[in-house]
Amino acid sequence: MVIETKNTKLKQELIQNENDNAIIDWSNKTIGELSNFSNGYGFRPSDWSKEGLPIIRIQNLNGSEEFNYFNGIPDESWLVEPGTILFAWAGTRGVSFGPTIWNGPRAVLNQHIYRIIPRKGVNFLWLYRALQFATKEIEQSAHGFKATLLHVRKEEITSQVILFPPLAEQKAIATALSDVDTLITSLDKLIAKKRDIKQATMQQLLTGKTRLPGFSGEWEVKKLGEIAEIDNDNLNSNTPSDYSFKYISLEDVDTGVLRKYAEINFRDAPSRARRKVKKNDILFSTVRPNLKSHLYIIDDMSNLVCSTGFSVLRCYQTIVDSSYVYFHLFADEIEKQIESLLTGSNYPAINSRDVKTLQIPFPPLPEQQAISAILTDMDAEITALERKRDKTRALKQGMMQELLTGKTRLI
Repeated sequence: MVIETKNTKLKQELIQNENDNAIIDWSNKTIGELSNFSNGYGFRPSDWSKEGLPIIRIQNLNGSEEFNYFNGIPDESWLVEPGTILFAWAGTRGVSFGPTIWNGPRAVLNQHIYRIIPRKGVNFLWLYRALQFATKEIEQSAHGFKATLLHVRKEEITSQVILFPPLAEQKAIATALSDVDTLITSLDKLIAKKRDIKQATMQQLLTGKTRLPGFSGEWEVKKLGEIAEIDNDNLNSNTPSDYSFKYISLEDVDTGVLRKYAEINFRDAPSRARRKVKKNDILFSTVRPNLKSHLYIIDDMSNLVCSTGFSVLRCYQTIVDSSYVYFHLFADEIEKQIESLLTGSNYPAINSRDVKTLQIPFPPLPEQQAISAILTDMDAEITALERKRDKTRALKQGMMQELLTGKTRLI
């Protein structure tokens, strides 16, 4: 058999597997040999209605439940039933581009999306997994006007060669991968539930609506500028050009998680790389603060510098627990104050002066520490669940590599 694929590694793998007696009952097939593709229709605004069948667009593959509707007589090739495989041939890499299973209502299909129907002898769920596995290869031949926005021609999908096992083994592979997906979904739901519980707990404990045993008395209200130094420690123009540091930009922080940092010299650093950071400092994102890209520095990291897009709060340790203040940055009351500051602004940002004026309920230090301990424990539980979910996702990727290439056999 002549194997047509641009991926040299995949070609070698297919040839090796073709010659391997262990998978002699598998064959090499193109996606087009295993399924029928039909494209959606280019609905115009004049075709839209307030009732009828919903029109599936790219945004609906990303979870949006906002639809336009078509109230005419659809062509059979446009119709999509729940449980149909769809393939967005124009979309965002890693988000909307590629295959999905439509779990919405009966609908009609817009352009830029293919409806895929498996041929006889092809298991529906196995085909979906095979398409997922082949998507990275398909992306290699994709083209677009931005690095993340892709589109491909039909033949660039249908010509992809994949390994095709007997029907019984297709079903076994699909079941094994679906079981892992079920576990991932259950972990996602549990994490969401734990986050909701934590948010409700914050609302009670950080406002004093619920008091912990052993604590009583009235709370004060303090401005952040009264309980912390804010943006007082910065690199200046006299900093040696060869001074090396770890730099945290706004893009490096995602809702309390430091995703990465850069190690650079002062001479090569961006002009925003100015704020010195120490252990127990709080990085308050002042640019688009509604995204809550704040960070609490728990570890002792030397030579740490962050962007001036953050305000750095260095709390007075004798009167305030830093983590207590940090948890407030994700609470409703601070969010309302920030929204008030942004009202009428053309740019979603606040400054150091604004940060100093933000107010939080302020109990005595022992009660702050007790509240922080509870919320920190809840964070640790959520983090552990997220790690378990991420490991399960990595396991699934490894399983797909093994099962869909025949390296590991289930039958």
